[in-house]
Amino acid sequence: MEGLFNAGLALDGIDIAVTITDLEGRIVYLNPRSAEVNAGGDASKLLGEQVRDCHSARSNAIIERLMAGETNVYTISKKGQRKLIYQSPWRVGGEVKGLIEFSIVIPEDMPHYDRG
Repeated sequence: MEGLFNAGLALDGIDIAVTITDLEGRIVYLNPRSAEVNAGGDASKLLGEQVRDCHSARSNAIIERLMAGETNVYTISKKGQRKLIYQSPWRVGGEVKGLIEFSIVIPEDMPHYDRG
């Protein structure tokens, strides 16, 4: 294995929308899938923008809970697709540094397994 693992490179290569903010709520990273879904393919439209500005008061209350260390997970239907939304703080040395959101399309034929 050459060099150090590059998480940004790995996130750029997956078909899951990934959005990351800093502790102030500014968008600091969108992978290509997130840029496509949220910014018409142009990440520069959202980089540096305040995530709170594009959300409702209810959503902003959730953002505050996330910044306090909670995780938020739910499903949505959008444009005929079901999606799993996983939102969590990201930490360095145990300290919250911002938020990360994964938006994952749930295939219609996705199997479910019960494991003991």
